[in-house]
Amino acid sequence: MSDKDWELFKQKVHTKSGINLNDYKPAQMQRRIGNMMSRHGAGSYVDFFGKLETDQKLYKDFVDFLTINVTEFFRTPEKFDELEKRVIPDLLKQSTKLNIWSAGCSIGAEPYSLAIMLNELTPQVKHRILATDLDIEMLAKAKQGTYTANELKNIPSARLAKYFKQADGKATINDDIRAKVEFGRHNLLVDKFETGFDLILCRNVVIYFTEAAKDSLYRRFFAALKPGGVLFVGGTEAILNFRDIGFSHYLPFFYRKPF
Repeated sequence: MSDKDWELFKQKVHTKSGINLNDYKPAQMQRRIGNMMSRHGAGSYVDFFGKLETDQKLYKDFVDFLTINVTEFFRTPEKFDELEKRVIPDLLKQSTKLNIWSAGCSIGAEPYSLAIMLNELTPQVKHRILATDLDIEMLAKAKQGTYTANELKNIPSARLAKYFKQADGKATINDDIRAKVEFGRHNLLVDKFETGFDLILCRNVVIYFTEAAKDSLYRRFFAALKPGGVLFVGGTEAILNFRDIGFSHYLPFFYRKPF
C-alpha cells in the first residue's frame, strides 16, 4: 500500500471522525490498522475506508480501537490508593473544593471512582469532576453508568453494595454519584482546555501518540493546572522531560505544577 493511499486515508478519517492520525506513531498505527483491515477482508486503505463508511458497527469498533477504550474502576489500585491517601488530602489543604478533570474518561469508570473517593473523604463538599472523551458512544455509556463484573473487579464488596444497584450480573452507579460527574465531548489534540484545575488525570490515553503530540499535550495540561496542581498519568506514560515542561516530580506518575 502506497504512502499516497495512507495520506488519503488519514485525511478521510480526520474529516469523518475529527481524529488526526498524524498525531499517532505511524509504524504502530499502520500495523494495528493493517491487522484490522486483514480481519475484515480489506485489501487497501481505500477499501477499508469504504467499509467504515457503510458499516456503522465497524466504524464504532474502529474509533474504539483508536481511542483505546479499555478501562475499569480504580485501575491500578495501588496508584488510586496513593491518590486517596496522599495526593487528594494534599490538594484539599490548598482548596476545600477541588476542580478535577478526567481527560479521556472512556466509559466513566475513572471519574466515578474519583466521585466515590471524594464522597468518602469529604462527604459534605461539592467538588467539580469534569469527564471528557472524544467517543460519543463511550460518553453515552458513561452517563448510563452500568458496568460488568470485570469493570468492577477492583471495588471492595462494601463499596460495591454502597454505591451500585446490582441486577442481572451487572451493576449501575447510584444517582447521587452519577450527579457528581459532568460529562462532555472533547478532542485533546484539537479543542481548547479550561484552566484552574487542581487535578488532571490522563491515563492510558497517549500510548500511540507521537512524541511531539505528547509534548504539546503535557504542556497544555501544565497550563491548565493551578499552581500546586497535579497531573496523574498512566503506568507506561512517564513524562521523561517533565522538568523542561515546568513540572516537579511528586510521586511516580504524578507531576506537580510548582507554586
